Amino acid sequence: MNSHPIPKIFIVSILLFFVSGKAVAQSATLTVNQDPKITELLELKKALEKDREFSDGYTIQLYYGELDKANQVLRKYKGSYSNWPASIEYETPNYKVWAGNFTTRIEAERALIEIQNNFASAFILKPERRK
Repeated sequence: MNSHPIPKIFIVSILLFFVSGKAVAQSATLTVNQDPKITELLELKKALEKDREFSDGYTIQLYYGELDKANQVLRKYKGSYSNWPASIEYETPNYKVWAGNFTTRIEAERALIEIQNNFASAFILKPERRK
């Protein structure tokens, strides 16, 4: 039986073919042209979410009642916590002190554990979206 060994030149040619394929591979550059207003709109959206305009999240209610007491509670809260924003919301005829704007219930529950050290009656609520 006469077997023909594969010539070395053939093997070298095959290897060079694959190596040269990688050497001449194409490269591409992607340029994205983004309207500068997109950044501005994202910042506006963040500000509105912070003010609960578009929020579907949770907040913690610290107080519900008269304005003078609401202001006292807000000052006490701001003196103790800086992690989460707080505000006074008006719902006829009473004022509410709300703290935080949490995306998930678990985030709100973690904050509540800490806040209840100073505000025992605080609780989590999911405010209705403003229209």
